Amino acid sequence: MASRGQRQLIPESRARLHDLKYEIAAEFGLPVYNPQYAHIHPNADSEFAAELGEFTGTGNVAWRDLTSRQNGFVGGEITKRLVQSAERSLSEFGAL
Repeated sequence: MASRGQRQLIPESRARLHDLKYEIAAEFGLPVYNPQYAHIHPNADSEFAAELGEFTGTGNVAWRDLTSRQNGFVGGEITKRLVQSAERSLSEFGAL
């Protein structure tokens, strides 16, 4: 995401990063509310997390309700996957 004074090189990447964030949260069993899927089933993320034994609550939570550690795990995994993707792309072109 672009911060003040920086311009975003690929504006379309914001939506993919947003999707990736929720995808990773679901993989980790974090019951984060995703407004994009609220019309399908409002407690879907909570049900998935409960199946994994990670969440015993009855509803989805906001990012601000998670611990710093949980948010850090998601951010770290995003970074790890982006680096892996970049390395794959570079190796395909013979740059690595």
